[in-house]
Order: sequence, then structure tokens, then C-alpha cells
Amino acid sequence: MAAHHQIAASLPGITSGQRGFVLVLGAVALLALVYAVVLVKEVLKADQGTPKMQEISKAVQEGAAAYLNRQFRTLGVFAIIVFLLLLLLPVNDGGWPVRIGRAVFFLVGASFSATVGYVGMTMATRANVRVASAARGGGGQRGFHIAFRTGGIVGMLTVGLGLLGACVVLLCYNDHAPTVLEGFGFGGALLAMFMRVGGGIFTKAADVGADLVGKVEAGIPEDDPRNAATIADNVGDNVGDCAGMAADLFESYAVMLVAALILGQSAFGSKGLMLPLIIGGIGVISSVVGILATKLRATDRNGLVPINRGFMISAATSLVLVAIAAFTFLPSNFSKFGAGFASKGNPAVIAFVAVLIGIVLAVLIQQLTGYFTDTIRRPVKDVAKTSLTGPATVVLSGIALGLESAVYTAILIAIALFGAFLLGSGSIGVALFAVALAGTGLLTTAGVIVSMDTFGPVSDNAQGVAEMSGDIDETGARILTDLDAVGNTTKAITKGIAIATAVLAATALFGSFADAIGTATIKAIGADGTISGTNYAFQYLVTQPNNLVGIILGAAVVFLFSGLAISAVGRAAGRVVFEVRDQFRTKPGIMDYTEKPDYARVVDICTKDSLRELATPGLLAIFAPICVGFAIGVAPLAGFLAGAIAAGVLMAVFLANSGGAWDNAKKMVEDGHHGGKGSQAHEATIIGDTVGDPFKDTAGPAINPLIKVMNLVAVLIAPAIVKFSLGNDSSAAVRVVIAVIAFLIIAAAVIVSKKRVVSMGENPADREPAEAAA
Repeated sequence: MAAHHQIAASLPGITSGQRGFVLVLGAVALLALVYAVVLVKEVLKADQGTPKMQEISKAVQEGAAAYLNRQFRTLGVFAIIVFLLLLLLPVNDGGWPVRIGRAVFFLVGASFSATVGYVGMTMATRANVRVASAARGGGGQRGFHIAFRTGGIVGMLTVGLGLLGACVVLLCYNDHAPTVLEGFGFGGALLAMFMRVGGGIFTKAADVGADLVGKVEAGIPEDDPRNAATIADNVGDNVGDCAGMAADLFESYAVMLVAALILGQSAFGSKGLMLPLIIGGIGVISSVVGILATKLRATDRNGLVPINRGFMISAATSLVLVAIAAFTFLPSNFSKFGAGFASKGNPAVIAFVAVLIGIVLAVLIQQLTGYFTDTIRRPVKDVAKTSLTGPATVVLSGIALGLESAVYTAILIAIALFGAFLLGSGSIGVALFAVALAGTGLLTTAGVIVSMDTFGPVSDNAQGVAEMSGDIDETGARILTDLDAVGNTTKAITKGIAIATAVLAATALFGSFADAIGTATIKAIGADGTISGTNYAFQYLVTQPNNLVGIILGAAVVFLFSGLAISAVGRAAGRVVFEVRDQFRTKPGIMDYTEKPDYARVVDICTKDSLRELATPGLLAIFAPICVGFAIGVAPLAGFLAGAIAAGVLMAVFLANSGGAWDNAKKMVEDGHHGGKGSQAHEATIIGDTVGDPFKDTAGPAINPLIKVMNLVAVLIAPAIVKFSLGNDSSAAVRVVIAVIAFLIIAAAVIVSKKRVVSMGENPADREPAEAAA
């Protein structure tokens, strides 16, 4: 392994001719942004509906914008602190210019992630009323078109900004680009995680609170205007499912490119730096094709049929173009890359098959997730049927469904990883690059994937706007209900694909982590970087107890992170429940429409609670790998990352699919099955949906950026860990101090979080001021 790192450290960057090609790819990225502008104009030209619809939509727009503005102000301070810390962390090669570049592009990555999220939220809050208006006249095809094209805006921003950032870094830093890109990917991943957690807490606190008081206690419909939490619920759909998920998918795209560029340089030389960008450019083209091909036909059974069709067309386009690129750009043997590349096999074949594996994985996960969450499939029908025996059986069947589906998804991802590994022909560097190429292949359809995801909250909001306004006929209501059910499935599908990219990216980042450790070791002790003796902190044997400790801790962090996120939703939802109950009690005229609920009050509660609660999961993600790495060494830290990936993929899929199945089971009952609305079966499915809300929209999706944040933190701190691990006694003392500080920060954050308890039998207004402030 040491020899591999010596080669990697001395590899040249791109040639002058290749720089021109990078400029062309940068132009392709800009064209993606131009197409996003075209889609914006198309969506905004649509009719905005009745004045009442516009009034409700405007309230949602204002609430969502106010939340994100406050969140960005909070995270802006945090981003500056991380920027300064990155300046202090050493780099293995390049000195201060590279160190500064890494810190600067951390801010760029965070800004791009924020931009994708903000624009996605902004367009979704403007599209909802247009979809609702289209449905009024029975325009199901028109409503579908507006909702999906709105998602296309976010999709093109994702691929455009991700590719543009990578091109700029490569042009500016050439052979040092992989190190600088670590900062770019970290910025995108960190901000996405905070937006995903914060937005997820907001949306599900409002949703759970609205359901528990409105539907269960008061017996009024989901989006009834008499419920004070309805505006907050609709705001939450946008800040959680649009802004949060859009930022999440952007960082998935960016981090995957980062991993591929880092590993490509050592596996394929300068062509390894170019190939991921070429595949990214192909992704722009195939995403445009997929978006244009997604049109609802009169003969389609439901909205999922054209979405699947567009996705397949996009995937096929990607595969054909990647085949052309691989066999024209890459040589037929490794010797043509130059001295030091002695791997076996045909690089062009390896690259094409790796991308094929990624695309096939995306298609299979789409089909598998759709099977477990679609209303026309047996699993959801079975969950809905259990509502006849009460909420307990609904919850049990949903949990069982989630657990089972997670196994199948994990097996698919494992097969893909092993297939990419076999392509390495005995070279771990080539094998890891193949894994990274599989991830970039999966994300060649990123534009369509993001469109699928944004389609969900836009459809959900459209139904809410229509119901709250009352300006919708029975046919229009039926159209919006169908679109919302399809949206639930597409959101579950994109979450499944997102966790697959997280696993592929994290596995690929293992390579960059090992590379950083190897290079730092050579720099610290010279020679070939081989450590003699019995320094178990540098030995990667799974049978070593210290490495098993790392694996256990990594898995434990996923469980703790999920528990913290779900608990945060429970606490915030408790406050919403009390507020809505209090408004029903103090304003009796609400029920007969003579008094208007205070919607802004609930929005404010959700905003404050979500911004306060997101700190603890975020601090855990950042400081857990620091604590493990500095306390017990780099090999246990590798085990920690492996444990987090293994537990993370199972947990994320379990949470997402359980929640999606519960939600669609509820919609089946609301459609008239098993007694319909108002029946005991309906109440049972509402309980299941309420349990599933923080599963599928808070904890589950946040695991994706969690895994990548922890991997990138490990890569960034690797040189420092090696430096202090191989130093003198004073260095050991510094390691201990850093580990203890990291542990104390995590412990303090968890303890403070646990003190924020709102029991269901206690009214916050009756609490002591000092206790309420906690």
C-alpha cells in the first residue's frame, strides 16, 4: 500500500490540451443552469388560481423564506468557524495555497448547497398553487407537468453547480485539485446535513402536531383551514422535503465527484481526473432528455408510469454516451497511462462496466422501493388491511415492511460494491475508482432523481392549498390526491437512491482516507511509510478488538443520531399540539369559521425549535470521528466509518420505507378502502402515518449526509492524527486532549438536548421561566 501512495503523491495533473476540454465541460455545466432558467419561466407562466389559493400560497412562501433566512444566518456563523478550522488543519501536499483553497471552496460548496436548497424551496412554494389551479379544471396532465418541471429546475441546478464547482477547482489547482475538492464536498455535505435535520424537524413537528389535534382529536380533514398548524405543515414540506432534500442530493452529487476525482488520479492518472467530469457532463445531457421525456399520457395507469419511463430513458441515454466516452477517451491497457500503472485489464471496459453497475443499481433500487411503497403493490395494501384490527397492527406491519425492505436494498448495494471491486483485477486503487465510477454512473440521472423528489412536496402542497381554499371540485381533489400518492412513492424512491449514493461515496472515500493516511505516514517517518513493531492503531485487521470497538461505535452513532432526530420531532410536535389545542380552547369561533387561527404562532414555534434542535445531531456527526480517531487511532477510525456505513444503509432504508408505506396506507383508506375517512381504520392509519413522519422525513434522509460528513471529517483530520500518533509523548498528550474535548462537546450537546422535554400532560405555559428557557 505504501508504494501505491508514493505513486499517487507524485502524479501529474491534467495537460494543457485537457484544460480546454475541462472548459468545454464547464460550459456544459453553465448550459444546465440556463436550462434551469428556461424551466423557471415555463413554470411561472402557469395560472396561479383563485385569490384564496394565492393568499394561502403566499403565506406558505413567506413562512418558508423566513425560516430559511433565519437558518442561513445561524449556519453562516458556524460556516465561518469551520472555515477557520480548515485553515489550521494540515494538508499532505501543496502547503498554504492548497490549505487556503480547501477552506475557500468549503464555503463555495456550502453556498452551492444552500443555493440549490433555497431555489428549490422558492420554486416549490410558487408551483404548488399552479398545480392546484391546473387540477381545478380536471387538468391532471397539466398539473403533473408543472410539478415535475419544477423538480427539473432543482435537478438542473444540482448537476450544473456540482459539475461547475469541480471544473473550476480542477482548472485552478490541477494536480492538487483532489485535496481542494475535499473542502468543496465537505461544505456541501455539512450544510445539507444541517438543512436536512433542521427542515426535517420543522416539517414533521408541524405535520405530527396537525394530525394529532386536527384529524385525531377534532375530527377535521388534514388541511382544514381551522387547524392552526396547517400553514406550518405546508411550510415544512418545502423547507424539509424541498430545501433539505435538494441540498442533500446536491451534496451527494458533489461528494461523489470529489471521491471519483481523488481516486481517479491515482488509478488512471490525468485521465482519471477527466473521466468523472466527462461522466458528469453526460449526466447533464441525459437529465435534460429524461425531464423532457417525462410526460403523463391519457393511457398511463398513474403518474408513476411516466416518471419511471423518463428515468429509464435517462438511464439508457447515459449508458450509450458513457460507452462512447469510455472507449474513445481511455486506452485499452494501463501501460499507456505511463510508468507506475501496472494494473491488469482494459481501462475502458472497467470504466464502462463500473458505470453500468451504478445505473443498474439505480434502476433496481427504484423498482424495489416502488414495490414496497406504491399504493398499487401488495406490501402497502397489506399494511392498509391491518388497519381493520387497530393502530398497533398498522405500526407492527409497517416496521416489519421497513426491516425486510432494508435487507433487500442492502444486498443490492453490496452486490454492486462487490462487482465494482472485482473490476479492480487485484488493484485496490482501481477497485476503489470503479466504486466511485459506479456512484457517478448512478448519478448521471441525478437531474431526473431530483425532479422525482421535488415532485412529492409540490404535489402535497398543491393538495393542501386546494383543500384550505375550498376552491376545488371533486374531480380536482381526486387528481391532487393521486398526484400526492405518487409523490409519496417518488420521495421514498429518491431516498433509497440517495442512501445508495451515500454508501458508494463513503466506500470510495475509504480510498482517499487510506491515501491520506499513507501519504501522511511517509511524510512523518520517511522511507516507504511502513510502520514496524506492534502499533495496532495502524493495523487494519478486523479481528483486532480495537478495530471492532471502532465498528461498534460507528454503528452506535447512527442509532444515536436517529434517536436524537426523532426525539427532537417529538418535543417540537408536543409544543405544536399544545398550541393548537390552546387555540381551539381560547378561540371557540375557530370551529364555525367566525374566528381565524393564529397560523404564524405555530410557524414561529416550529422555526425556533428546529433551529435549536439541529445543533446536537450536527455536533455528533462532526466530533464523533474526531473523538474516535484521536483517542484510539486511524485503524479504529476506519472501523468506525465501516460500522456507520453498514448500520446507516439499513437504518436509512428501514426508516424511509416504513414511513412511506404508512403514509400511502393512510391514503388508501382515505380513498374509501376499509371504511374510508372517519372510520376506525382511518384513525389507525393516521397513527401509523404519524409515527412514520419523523422516520421518513427527518431521521432517515439525514443519515445520508451524516455518513458522508463523517467520512470527509476523517479524511480532513487524517494527516493530523498521523502526525500526533507518530510523534513524541507531548504529541500523545495533545491527542488525548483533543479526544476528550470532542467527547465533552458531544456529551454536553446530548445532555442539553435531553433537558428539553415537553411531556404530553404538561402545558409549556405553566412551566417555570427558567425551566421553559432550557
